[in-house]
Amino acid sequence: MRPRKRPKRTQAEGPRPLGSTSGDKAPAGLVCLGVVLGAHGVRGAVRIKSFAMNVSDIAAYGPLQSEDGTRFELTVRGVSRGAVLAEIDGIDRREAAEAMQGTRLFVARDALPDTEEDEYYHADLIGLSARTASGETYGVVRGIYDYGAGDVIEIEREMDRPILFPFTRENVPEIDLVAGSLVIDPPAEIEAGDACDAEKR
Repeated sequence: MRPRKRPKRTQAEGPRPLGSTSGDKAPAGLVCLGVVLGAHGVRGAVRIKSFAMNVSDIAAYGPLQSEDGTRFELTVRGVSRGAVLAEIDGIDRREAAEAMQGTRLFVARDALPDTEEDEYYHADLIGLSARTASGETYGVVRGIYDYGAGDVIEIEREMDRPILFPFTRENVPEIDLVAGSLVIDPPAEIEAGDACDAEKR
């Protein structure tokens, strides 16, 4: 899992990627490092979408486990078209590998490297309460997405549509993991859009 650093400069927003798992809450104490995409070959190998900083490091932090607690020992065999090719101990048939499609793979949060200053793991940010500088509750962090031009944060709101904007120091000036909240200052165009929506209602 790659820690996210807030750049100083605002960056462009892109379309939301299909199949993103960023907004899926992980079980307590765990971080999702990947998801099984499907089988590879006929001998039980699998293709995995890895969320590790170096995709081939998905097995570098110890045994992985599924949401139900099943543990997996992975042996990485290579990377092809962005997907990790791996063998899972005990799985030696294509049918068994196919049955794992969609399985999310987790590692203990405390097994991951410490973050540097102003770096955060997705799992640390998702679920935080978002508020304005004046203390007004704005919503909850739903996900952090990487579109290639910079990370974008999604805020889910109870009575309104979600909003997305660049995850920068300018737009998110304060993060307090202990308090479970962050301060947001959305771009002017986001606030203008909200004002227009309010007038229509």
